Amino acid sequence: MTTDEKFMHRCLQLAQKGEGFARPNPMVGAVIVHNGQIIGEGYHRQFAEAHAEVNAVHSVKEPALLPLSTLYVSLEPCAHHGKTPPCVELVIEKKIPKVVIAVSDPNPNVSGKGIEKMQKAGIDVTVGILQKEAEELNRAFFVNQLYKRPYVILKWAQSADGFIDHRRSTAEEMPAQISNELTHSIVHKFRTRVQGIMVGTDTAVLDNPKLTARKWFGNSPVRIVIDREAKIPSNAAIFNDDSTVIVFTQPGGYPVKKRNIKPIGIDFSGDTNRQILTHLFTEKIYSVLIEGGARLLSTFIEKDLWDEAYIEIAEKTLISGVKAPDISMDNAVTKKYLGSIQHHLKNKITQNFL
Repeated sequence: MTTDEKFMHRCLQLAQKGEGFARPNPMVGAVIVHNGQIIGEGYHRQFAEAHAEVNAVHSVKEPALLPLSTLYVSLEPCAHHGKTPPCVELVIEKKIPKVVIAVSDPNPNVSGKGIEKMQKAGIDVTVGILQKEAEELNRAFFVNQLYKRPYVILKWAQSADGFIDHRRSTAEEMPAQISNELTHSIVHKFRTRVQGIMVGTDTAVLDNPKLTARKWFGNSPVRIVIDREAKIPSNAAIFNDDSTVIVFTQPGGYPVKKRNIKPIGIDFSGDTNRQILTHLFTEKIYSVLIEGGARLLSTFIEKDLWDEAYIEIAEKTLISGVKAPDISMDNAVTKKYLGSIQHHLKNKITQNFL
């Protein structure tokens, strides 16, 4: 590990402290180094508050050392006015002579502008130290900026022989028990890390899920359900008061009227998946966990509208039932992304919980 990599690794460690608090902004860490020693550290603690570079500069006890130091930062310093002033202006003002950056800003409207502004001010700028690690850390932010849609995570549990449930037609029929208490808790942990959680009509009717994060500390995501023909009963658990519910349905209104329910009409004769993601992005939902059912999950796979998949594979077999979605390495869609430079990591598509 080189000296630059060592200090950038520390930036990435600091950045992770902002997980769940910085969004929709990226997680960013910064360190200031003088004569091989860290004299200042900072990270983006909270959305709309000071950025990592500002916190790092303000943490330096001897400001006179700044013109003799190097700033390491995991994402290109901003050059535009947003919730806070541009960070590059502070870097220039403090006469920091050298800046080392992991990766440039993915937003096409601002990418490179911070770097250019610092270079024009005479600052020595290096870009690309631990770039892949920095991209992976903020992969959701990169997808948001590049594709203007939420980061999509697929999740399901399947038997050893590739089924996710028995064939059921009513809510009274018991679902197959594939997950256990531990993996249930892990799923709830995942839920606290996303802004939305989505299921299809059949899952909402047959499983009657609450879709909350009640088994883990943290906020429950916005619940999202597709109910084209208003089949979900008004007393369904998904409509309780625990969190907001977005219902994608046909235009013209939705029969279930509650303060926490927001119906959105879409054209079901068109590309419903892309319409849904566009609406969710407009609603400021930048990450979504899709938990079922098999048909809904498969449509996102078939249309390449997914970024990660978490699959719990149990030891038990079901012999028959509802087949799990096809996301194997033999899947043509998956193959297309192997070795791709797109960094929403489809070359890491499956991950067992345990």
